Amino acid sequence: MIISALRVFFVVLITLLASSGMVLVFAVNHSERVYFPLVRSYFRLLLAGCGIRVEVQGAERINPSQNYVFVANHGSLFDIPAVVAGIPSNVRLIYKKELERIPFIGWAMYMGKTYIAINRGQKQEAMRSMEEAARTIARGASVLVFGEGTRTTDGKLQPFKRGPFRLAVQAGIPVIPLTIKGSFRILPKGSLRPHPGTITLVIDNPIIPPGANGKDAELHLRDQVRETIERNYGEY
Repeated sequence: MIISALRVFFVVLITLLASSGMVLVFAVNHSERVYFPLVRSYFRLLLAGCGIRVEVQGAERINPSQNYVFVANHGSLFDIPAVVAGIPSNVRLIYKKELERIPFIGWAMYMGKTYIAINRGQKQEAMRSMEEAARTIARGASVLVFGEGTRTTDGKLQPFKRGPFRLAVQAGIPVIPLTIKGSFRILPKGSLRPHPGTITLVIDNPIIPPGANGKDAELHLRDQVRETIERNYGEY
C-alpha cells in the first residue's frame, strides 16, 4: 500500500518537474533534436521509477530511413511511455487538441511543436486536422496511433477504428502492427496504482497500404493489422 502510494507520488512529481522543464526548454528551442531525447529520457525515468521494464521483439524490422504508421493496441496509460522509450525510432504522437489545456504536460506538448494535434470538436476541423496529419507523415514523420481509439477495460483486444487506417492510406506509407503486451496488468483502466512488471513490444513486418484509396482499402488494411496484433497478443 505504502509502496503503491510512493509510486503514484513519484509519477506526479517527475511529471510536474519534467514537463515544467520541457516548457522552459521548448520556449527557446523546440527542434526535434532537442524534443525527442528529452521526452524519451523522461519516459525512461518514469518507467524505471515504477519498476517497469520494456522488452522489444522485432526491432530489426524497422528501417531507420523509412517512416511508418505504428498501429498498436491500447491497454494502459503506460503504453505511450513504453513505446517512446522502447522502439528505435523517433515517433510522433497524435493527440486530441484539447489536451493542450492540461497544465504543464499539455503545455509541453503544445510548445514542443513536434507531436500532431487533432481537433475533433467539429467535423470539418477534424477532417482538416487529419489531412494535415497525413501530409506531415508523408513528409517523413513516423507516428503512433491506437487502433482501438481508447484503452481496453478488460484486457481483451477491442474492435479497431477506421481512422488510423484512413490516415495511413492517405499518407501512403507502410503500417507496422505493434503489439503491446503486459501493460494492462501493470495499470488497468480505472486504476491509479501502477504495479511493477514487464511490457513487451512486438514489432511485426510492415504492411504496405493498398494502392487504391477509399473505404474498402482502409477496412482491408484495418483487418490485416488487427489480425496480426491479435495473433501476437495472446494472454494479456
